[in-house]
Amino acid sequence: MDSIKDYLEKNKDRFIEELKELLKIPSISADPAYKGDMLKAADAVKVRLLEAGCDLAEVSPTPGHPVVYAEKIIDKNLPTVLVYGHYDVQPPDPLDLWDSPPFEPVIKETKIHPEGAIFARGSCDDKGQMYMHVKAMEYMTQNNELPCNVKFMIEGEEEVGSEHLDWWIKENKDKLQNDVILISDTGMISKDTPSITTGLRGLSYVEVEVTGANRDLHSGLYGGAVANPLNILSQMIASLTDENNHITIPGFYDKVQNLSDEERSKMAEAPFSLEEYKEKLDIKDVHGEKGYSTLERGSIRPTLDVNGMWGGYIGEGAKTVLPSKAYAKISMRLVPDQDWKEITELFKKHFESLAPDSVKVEVKPHHGGYPYVTPIDTVGYQAASAAYEETFGKTPIPQRSGGSIPIVSLFEKELDSKIILMGFGLDTDAIHSPNEHFGIWNYLKGIETIPWFYKHFTEMSKK
Repeated sequence: MDSIKDYLEKNKDRFIEELKELLKIPSISADPAYKGDMLKAADAVKVRLLEAGCDLAEVSPTPGHPVVYAEKIIDKNLPTVLVYGHYDVQPPDPLDLWDSPPFEPVIKETKIHPEGAIFARGSCDDKGQMYMHVKAMEYMTQNNELPCNVKFMIEGEEEVGSEHLDWWIKENKDKLQNDVILISDTGMISKDTPSITTGLRGLSYVEVEVTGANRDLHSGLYGGAVANPLNILSQMIASLTDENNHITIPGFYDKVQNLSDEERSKMAEAPFSLEEYKEKLDIKDVHGEKGYSTLERGSIRPTLDVNGMWGGYIGEGAKTVLPSKAYAKISMRLVPDQDWKEITELFKKHFESLAPDSVKVEVKPHHGGYPYVTPIDTVGYQAASAAYEETFGKTPIPQRSGGSIPIVSLFEKELDSKIILMGFGLDTDAIHSPNEHFGIWNYLKGIETIPWFYKHFTEMSKK
């Protein structure tokens, strides 16, 4: 495995250019207008997997966007690693906040990435991290270093809740059998402090609609006499948290798993500077649930946030109008042992109860997923830890993440496998935001580290 550094040095320019070509494809799963680009991205991933040494690769249809499946089976008596990733990306809006076009990848130097970072939608989430596995596979097959069997499952609906992946997994359960599932769709603490994600929050995502009069009204003639849906919606949303930023939905915290003081103390050992955190975000102070640290608020506590709110006139100039309708998209991040379906129903019941008789309210559930925690005493985790030690020279820190990958709990349920989350992104990579980027150093470090996981996992599985 010592040849990996030489292989990277020889091929890094090609690896970067290949990723840039994939990033040029606007594979936006949320917008039907990009269906053709979704198919183009899926086909591109299939081609690259075949080039990387897979014996089989196919674009497998679903009722929505397709899944790319590939495999290389060298010996059925050896362990099998299933790699999961996704080729779809978030919408790039708002476009005017990007410093360069979101689907025209460019490399720029930054304070954190003096060696350069690739700026493009999907660079970190998840095309860049997914493609690390493709290139790691290429290295192992080209240099006869592949120690076990490998399967790939690269989907196209992660950013819209993996709506059809459950169906696809059940349809293909036999060929997906594995000994461990490997995912790179998370991050690490810093370039100097590697970490392995051991927990993910769940998710409940809803859209709400508030309706007043049967048409938009003149704000002079009707203002003060008829309910303004935007005003009402704002008041309803404001009431969802109290003065301690505690969520007020009845029953919301009933199943929340509270960590012990010992576990919270271990979490606090992770290197973290509140001042640097605020500086990176250009904020004067942090904000969150009383009684918890910033790290805890972002990982082990549930949240409720408005992701978008609209209605009325938002064009140039002024239009004095009371809108007929107002809308908001709201997400709730959940922790063990919250059930996203139960939380969605609790939200719906409570939100509808807040509405005065002057308006009508509709709550439309979008999608959700369960929280996930993986133990650190498994062979998979120990192999990942050993892999980081090989390339970083230090033991990674186990860390819970605030993000969600809704299908992770589904994998364990349907495939009876533990999931290992080896992420190489940073919290400054602006995923889901304008100017998303992924450091060249991180990209190459991922390609260097992943083959070591295969080596250690295979060896540890024999003991």
